Amino acid sequence: MTPTLARVRDALEDHRAKPETAPEARPAAVALILLEGPPSHGLEALFIRRAERSDDPWSGQVALPGGRYDPGDVDLLVTAIRETREETGVDLSVAERLGVLDDLYPRTPTLPPVVVRPFVFALPSRPALVPGAEVQRAFWLPLARLSRPDARRDLTLAVRGVERTFPAYVIEGEVIWGMTERILTPFLQLIL
Repeated sequence: MTPTLARVRDALEDHRAKPETAPEARPAAVALILLEGPPSHGLEALFIRRAERSDDPWSGQVALPGGRYDPGDVDLLVTAIRETREETGVDLSVAERLGVLDDLYPRTPTLPPVVVRPFVFALPSRPALVPGAEVQRAFWLPLARLSRPDARRDLTLAVRGVERTFPAYVIEGEVIWGMTERILTPFLQLIL
């Protein structure tokens, strides 16, 4: 089945996100932003490649736009909207809010303690992408490509000098793994 916006709306209408509680962890939010691409692509999602920075534990990784909660944010939805604007130039205040996915946190103890809440949005048209300082580039990928059986596989990567094997999506030379893979996989299972 090819994912459609109508299918996403239906799937998320009844979905009840599972919150995670970790008192020592900082809250964060990401935005899974969808839009109907050309007929040959179908539904697409927006990704970023994080800039290479020594102070960023997720440096250089493909991710969803987002970041940590700021005390000035009213809630995590505001965090997702603010971070997306800062990282990609995309204004989600006018986007359709489709739902919330399960909270998650890093499985690797060397990463900062955060609990991430993914929000799902739909845009009516393709916006101009203006990557911020923390972003090397922003780009769209068709969900149909992510859902092909050959797109997801185990990949061995060196993480902080130690080789580890992770499930990952490999699409058009981009490797999507870690928390972003852990958001995408259940989302794709939910909508397919």
